[in-house]
Amino acid sequence: LVLQALFNAIIPDHHAEAFSPPRLTPSGSVDQIVEGLLGGLSHWDAEHFLFIAERGYLYEHNFAFFPGFPLALLVGAELLRPLWPLLNLRSRLLISVALLNSLFSVLAAVALHDLGCLVLRCPCQAFYGALLFCLSPANVFLAAGYSEALFALLTFSAMGQLERGRSWTSGFLFALATGVRSNGLVNIGFLVYSQCQGFLSSPMVLNPLRPLLKLMGSVFLSVFALGLPFALFQYYGYTQFCLSGSVRPIPEPLRQLAMDKGYRTVEGNEPPWCSWELPLIYSYIQDIYWNVGFLRYYELKQVPNFLLATPMAILVAGATWTYVTTHPWLCVTLGMQRSKHSKTPEKPDRGFLGPRVFVYLVHATALALFGGLCMHVQVLTRFLGSSTPLVYWFPAYLLHNQEPLLRSLETVPWKPRVGDSLPGQMVPRNSIMGLLYNWKTCSLVTRCILGYFLSYWLLGLLLHCNFLPWT
Repeated sequence: LVLQALFNAIIPDHHAEAFSPPRLTPSGSVDQIVEGLLGGLSHWDAEHFLFIAERGYLYEHNFAFFPGFPLALLVGAELLRPLWPLLNLRSRLLISVALLNSLFSVLAAVALHDLGCLVLRCPCQAFYGALLFCLSPANVFLAAGYSEALFALLTFSAMGQLERGRSWTSGFLFALATGVRSNGLVNIGFLVYSQCQGFLSSPMVLNPLRPLLKLMGSVFLSVFALGLPFALFQYYGYTQFCLSGSVRPIPEPLRQLAMDKGYRTVEGNEPPWCSWELPLIYSYIQDIYWNVGFLRYYELKQVPNFLLATPMAILVAGATWTYVTTHPWLCVTLGMQRSKHSKTPEKPDRGFLGPRVFVYLVHATALALFGGLCMHVQVLTRFLGSSTPLVYWFPAYLLHNQEPLLRSLETVPWKPRVGDSLPGQMVPRNSIMGLLYNWKTCSLVTRCILGYFLSYWLLGLLLHCNFLPWT
């Protein structure tokens, strides 16, 4: 927060063609201070979320942003209501962004560590993964007025509950995540996979029809529960734009903005998607407003954005190659069978190469392929950084297994006596910090991983808060 305020103050904002609605409420001196300190958190897509929290879904393109995060911001603003004589609603929403996303990010790191302990069965790799999340390349989006931090918290928590066998709690959290971001729908795969595992591991009975019907019922409930927030949101959009009698008054400056920019409002003509057989406003907006579609982003002018996304793509590709080449038979059997020839059960691998990581690998690979082929590729970093633990587990595995200095640091007690540490090396409690203190002696792999995480962490703060191309 301090760095973004500093960068926002000393670097002039770039005049980007971004959504920037007029301010309709008067600003006092305290409001101006809040805007000066936290205004960098409101740029790019964050302005949409703040606008929705303040004004609702007035414009058609606002429906690209799901309501979970704006509702959380409204709750935070209501808790700050005693400050209304000093702060207008926008200022309270900005403070809510700073406080809530800080809280969500910390809780998401805790949830990721808990999930790592359950899945990896390796406390070191789970701990390193959580530390890397704190240095996430998508860090600025976890702090700014974006939904990534809340989505990461709900998703990692839901995964942890599912690993504990609490499918109902997991399904509820996954459903909440779907109300925050549309890619929460992909998490249906975790519930279905868990149910299939339970079905295949259950003992055979004389009448297999009953467990099969139970499996089909569970799959239906999973699809229904996680799809319900998406369906309700689409229905709300339909009622606003396609049904008569749903028009509400729009302030004149916002109506004028719509005329100047070509935004469709609820007062305008009925949009073409209303007559579709399945009227989905979200699909229409992604197609018309954001030009999202298969290979549509593959243009020569987008090469810089592809370069920005390359490190994250390499990370997922490296994780997939490492896992598949280590456990080919496990992947062929979709993680349902450990070994092709085994009368006695083998001791399962721990850490990233453990069998329980398989479903997370499939999830990350599917998201990476979809993001790289169909989306604006520059969002791949935040898209994966808030959705899958794999992008933190794989580098944690590389650090744990290929960094000799880290192994030497692990052997040092938490409070080493004088002379116990290696010559010329500092040994802090945080092992990742230990690597940074001893950068020159780190391996090339470690330098690449930490260099990527730290450079994107800093560049994100530097560029995003000044409307420079980091969205």
